[in-house]
Amino acid sequence: MERRYIHFETPELAKIISDTPPAPGPEEVLIAVDHAGINRADLLQRLGLYPPPEDASPIPGLEVAGTVAALGKNCSALQEGDRVCALTHGGGYASHAIAREDHCLKLPNSLSTEQGAALPEALLTVWYNVVERGQLSANETVLIHGGSSGIGSIGIQMATALGTNVLSTAGSTSRCNAVEALGATFVANHREGSLIEQFTDAGYDGKIDVILDIAGGDLMQANLDLAAPDGRIVCIGVMRGMQTEINLATLFMKRLTLTGSTLRRLDTGERARCFSAIRERIWPQVVAGDIQPIVDQAYPLAEVLAAHEHMRLGTHFGKLVLDCQMG
Repeated sequence: MERRYIHFETPELAKIISDTPPAPGPEEVLIAVDHAGINRADLLQRLGLYPPPEDASPIPGLEVAGTVAALGKNCSALQEGDRVCALTHGGGYASHAIAREDHCLKLPNSLSTEQGAALPEALLTVWYNVVERGQLSANETVLIHGGSSGIGSIGIQMATALGTNVLSTAGSTSRCNAVEALGATFVANHREGSLIEQFTDAGYDGKIDVILDIAGGDLMQANLDLAAPDGRIVCIGVMRGMQTEINLATLFMKRLTLTGSTLRRLDTGERARCFSAIRERIWPQVVAGDIQPIVDQAYPLAEVLAAHEHMRLGTHFGKLVLDCQMG
């Protein structure tokens, strides 16, 4: 058996390297990867701005979908030949990848591996940050910024399935309409005027219980202004900048909670616990088709740089993935 994987010799030079697939550890499975999801963390890693943890694979790629090819000796939930999607600790940009068994989800026949590769990172990101850190409850109002992104498009559907009122933002009229079709009650166009004014005119000023911010920067003060008393704001991205100036009086006058996280620093036990909750609370909705991953485009593995450029430009809707069986 041979493994092919992507190696970035420089940020602008990607090569496909061949070797022997690694053997799974006792609690791990080896997956013959059909598709791998692309995340912004991969772009940052390629540029040397987000080095992987010491115990992670140096190969990029945090989520895959394919077929179980080998099982560790302590694995019992999966069998060889099972179709799965999985969170990896790096190594996803490859024809074969290792994942912990408890970080895998069995794919229903209704989902392709292309769709499956769009799920693990988004499901875990939204569950951990919105439900756990943000403490979102049924009948509350949640604002998920960037509704046209991979995380946003899944997050809106997840939050709707949990019985909440979902708001979002997008960058054009057509994108706003498409995000509304995913289940959002109201979507503000961040390229047309003040977000605060748009949400105020829609009746949501000071009434948003949880906010998931994927952009940071100058968006933070708007989050503070829009949040309800005792609201929770979770920041997971800094596309609009790592630094900003905020009015701290807003924070303590409303008794707000401002927090953030990065999944690469979340330990394996916490990830497994979150996946267990996702299997119970969210996966049945995926199997039923109520939550559907949206794939904008699949690129051959050899065209990884073009795929990264597509993501950098931000013109995609939903997820970009790599076809790892096409070379």
